[in-house]
Amino acid sequence: MVEKKECLGEKPRKVIARVISQKGYCAIGHKVGDVIEFDHYGVRGKICINALFSMLPVAYAMMHNSYFPWLEDQCKELHACPDPNNPVVFELDRSELMETPASG
Repeated sequence: MVEKKECLGEKPRKVIARVISQKGYCAIGHKVGDVIEFDHYGVRGKICINALFSMLPVAYAMMHNSYFPWLEDQCKELHACPDPNNPVVFELDRSELMETPASG
């Protein structure tokens, strides 16, 4: 388990979402190992619009150091695609600081 202080603080975090599980048929073709990055400049990588809409509030909260009391490891959170018949599971990781914080 990673200490809370390692992934929470004053500075914004980059959030990296990695596909760690995919079952059934994914219409956009997500597969284990796919990577999507979230920071102040946008979203980089291919992501299904349904997964993006459900994940964006969590990724934004993680970028800005929100504390999630149900997580043992404050650096990582699991997020499932909303398609129950063809689940894709992402691991959201905020271990890295943003390289250049947003201004203004």
